[in-house]
Amino acid sequence: MSGTVLITGTSSGLGLATAKVFHARGWNVIATMRAPEDGKELASLERTLVARLDVQDPSSIAGAVRQGIDEFGKIDVLVNNAGYGAYGPLEATPAEEIRRQFDVNVFGPLSTIKALLPHFRANRSGVIVNISSIGGLVAFPLGSLYHGSKFAIEGLSEALAYELTPIGVRVKLVEPGMIATDFGGRSLAFSNDRSLAEYQPTVQAVMQAFAAAIIQASKPEAIAEVVYVAATDDGPKVRFVAGEDAQRLSEGRRTTDEAAFMGQIRTAFGLTSDLT
Repeated sequence: MSGTVLITGTSSGLGLATAKVFHARGWNVIATMRAPEDGKELASLERTLVARLDVQDPSSIAGAVRQGIDEFGKIDVLVNNAGYGAYGPLEATPAEEIRRQFDVNVFGPLSTIKALLPHFRANRSGVIVNISSIGGLVAFPLGSLYHGSKFAIEGLSEALAYELTPIGVRVKLVEPGMIATDFGGRSLAFSNDRSLAEYQPTVQAVMQAFAAAIIQASKPEAIAEVVYVAATDDGPKVRFVAGEDAQRLSEGRRTTDEAAFMGQIRTAFGLTSDLT
């Protein structure tokens, strides 16, 4: 099959890889990003429209949707990819960062979904692919905001799957593990306050664990293939786990009792605890 896909956050990483995968399979691609000047590579491709879309700016969302429909006549798939990770001790995290994490990772996808639902409902067809994370199933230390946002995406997507099926719209979740992109760069906001000495051993342990994990991270192209599979799946399956590390964690969460599983996470991050 082929059609038209609108993807958010396509300037780099998974979003860019996903745009290329859809394009290679003959799709029209609406590649959106906050700064369209960063999309020169995609703009050079046929059947590709680079449009400005900032998930925190409703007018830009409406504008990108309108541009895409004007250009290609119809949008068949929405891939909500734009997002970032806010990590660090909650006590050290500014209130504005807390709000931004949920504005971008939760309210952003909700806004793009709402913008496209009238179009999907009128056509009685459409697919919404929300990029979640293994972090929407399993939480790591210092990730209260990031994991909170991804757990929210999991819940709202599952509920929407029930709500939208009767009008012909499918909802899918892709749950990647670590991806070899810039997640540790501009896609990661880390808050810390060294004067909060009690948290610093955990901060160091988590940073070391992440540095080790990135070595075995999946390539964005491999995860993009899973996104394509999810978008073109016409069955009832909602969740698509992507990456070997995510597969291991997902299986462990399902088959291990909670106390033992949380103990494994503490050990993996080099944390100690008096809890038994």
